[in-house]
Amino acid sequence: MSTRVVVVDDQAVIREGLMTLLDMMPGIDVVAGGANGEEALAHVAETHPDAVLMDLSMPGMGGVEATRRIVAAHPDVAVVVLTTMADDQLILDALQAGARAYLTKDAGKTEIVRAIEAAVARHTTLDPIVQERLLAAALRGAGQPTERRPEPSQDLLTPRESDVLRLLAQGLSNRAIGRRLLVGEATVKTHVNHLFAKLRIRNRAEAVAWAHTHGFGPDGDAVRPCP
Repeated sequence: MSTRVVVVDDQAVIREGLMTLLDMMPGIDVVAGGANGEEALAHVAETHPDAVLMDLSMPGMGGVEATRRIVAAHPDVAVVVLTTMADDQLILDALQAGARAYLTKDAGKTEIVRAIEAAVARHTTLDPIVQERLLAAALRGAGQPTERRPEPSQDLLTPRESDVLRLLAQGLSNRAIGRRLLVGEATVKTHVNHLFAKLRIRNRAEAVAWAHTHGFGPDGDAVRPCP
């Protein structure tokens, strides 16, 4: 069964090129194309796609707000960001809005298709450049005083919840995490729900953003080796 995709980009040449390119890929069915957030919302409501390939900077409603509204109204629709920008705040805004993947337009067609398929399967994909920006932002902020209200501390997590967060940040599903940790999928789901509550985050994309900005990346000191 094909994955139904809506492509959203304000530049007609890019949008139409992506639609043609993706429609030629096995397992992908492009059902609509839009030039801004308003059109994205309308197409999603009309066509009920599996995923939306979303640009961020567009006239009218931008991609971040469109992502937020799509995720709120259609939580089963996966939003994959594809943009020229890898701005720290935009990355965080998009992930916090509910995007399941963030790619730059340097990505090739195979990378885009893999990200769409992973997002539909509720996995998270981050472009290597995006991961570097998140980690660099975390390093820049380390040790700097802030007047913002205190964020939840990683010390709230149990060692096993930390393990789950690290693997979740790598894009693994609950089932894959369970296989890595030698526990059942239901147990992993319980750990995920607990760490979401403790960290005051709402979804896996926010968990990925939190993990990468708090040292839970592949080389993070906060990671405890899995048994």
